[in-house]
Amino acid sequence: MKQQFHYATITEAIEQLREQGYTLDFNLEKNRLKVGEQEYTADNFEIVDMYRYEGPSDPADEAIVYALASKSGVKGILVSGYGATTDEASTETLKQLHYKYQQRNQ
Repeated sequence: MKQQFHYATITEAIEQLREQGYTLDFNLEKNRLKVGEQEYTADNFEIVDMYRYEGPSDPADEAIVYALASKSGVKGILVSGYGATTDEASTETLKQLHYKYQQRNQ
């Protein structure tokens, strides 16, 4: 699935994704997506869409908004800062999610 929309801001992207049913706010910790006390294995999710944003004055102010969904129908949003300090396992998990996304879109 190719990206169909481009939203001007991160806030706009999140609002529109929420309207599409992506209601959970995920945090990535190692290979787990967490929402409060609830945890999901990231391997069970795929990137449905993603939006990349770069700060107007500093390219390091980059963020990516991910729309994630599991086969069981769990849908949520993960916002990740580009170059943010994350543990190696989280970085590897994002790489794996990106790989699945790229394979699906070829």
